[in-house]
Amino acid sequence: MPVKFQDYYEVLGVPRTATQEEIHGAYRRLARKFHPDVNKHKDAEEKFKKVGEAYAVLRDPEARRRYDALGPNWRTGQEFTPPPGWENVHFEFHPGQGGAEGFEFRDFGPGGDFSDFFKTFFGGGGLGGFGGMGGGPSGAGGGWPADGGDTEAAITISLEDAYRGARKTVSLDVAEPDATGRVRRATKSYEVAIPAGIADGGRIRLAGQGRRGGGGGPAGDLYLRVTIAPHAVFRVRGHDLEVDLPVTPWEAALGAKVDVPTLDGAVTMTVPAGTQGGQRMRLRGKGLPKRGGSHGDLYAIVRIATPKNLSQRERELFEELGKASTFNPRG
Repeated sequence: MPVKFQDYYEVLGVPRTATQEEIHGAYRRLARKFHPDVNKHKDAEEKFKKVGEAYAVLRDPEARRRYDALGPNWRTGQEFTPPPGWENVHFEFHPGQGGAEGFEFRDFGPGGDFSDFFKTFFGGGGLGGFGGMGGGPSGAGGGWPADGGDTEAAITISLEDAYRGARKTVSLDVAEPDATGRVRRATKSYEVAIPAGIADGGRIRLAGQGRRGGGGGPAGDLYLRVTIAPHAVFRVRGHDLEVDLPVTPWEAALGAKVDVPTLDGAVTMTVPAGTQGGQRMRLRGKGLPKRGGSHGDLYAIVRIATPKNLSQRERELFEELGKASTFNPRG
């Protein structure tokens, strides 16, 4: 019997080429928007059900593959008859894969709230995770378990902690439901292991510390995005570091051995004769740690420092040099 075709990509507002992450993101956004506990508009619940139905198919790779095999030429509302071989097709969807953040799916009734297209296409059963087809009964603590959403927060650490690693107590403002179910702001502390070599912009995962799952589902994860605080001496460039190295004009011209600061203490570096201002000199392995045990490098940027207050003898020597030298930096 012909039924009306349902364009699930159109329902979620994503292209047919959408990735699973894009499909999941669109579903979470629309589920929050149309959930009946949040949106009291008269057609919100119907839209919420359509969004859940679309996601039930497109989130499952095998179901999506078979759905896509119908081709992109069908349009929403067109009469559709499944091709031979599609009768009694059943898919088992497992609850708890990417549910709406903080929401539970309600009991949709004994199969009657899924579209005819859905029931025809999937054989009308075998769908764990939806009311009437594996979900708990409405009004009896029902709703199938849904994963909690991942959350993200920003923390700032010192360059020394990024270099050596550390354990820190981090306090964050979080939104948590109280005993009445109302969401309230609270301060929560976490013991965080900062791995040596964490890069600026890197993330630290705290498993199970994100939003609570719905219907008894597992909580999501909390990701801490790391910012390395500006340092008084060093600049961070990924796993490499930069430091300014002041040298005198005669050290640059004649060559010299000078001390260069590192995060492990000063080391001696040779400045070759004829070194130019702005020249980058590399100290291998003196940067931040990397995976596998290697380190980034430290680059000393030469800054030629000219004395501001000359003694009488210094002035005489510079005047003699000026008269004797044929060097012209301007060509």
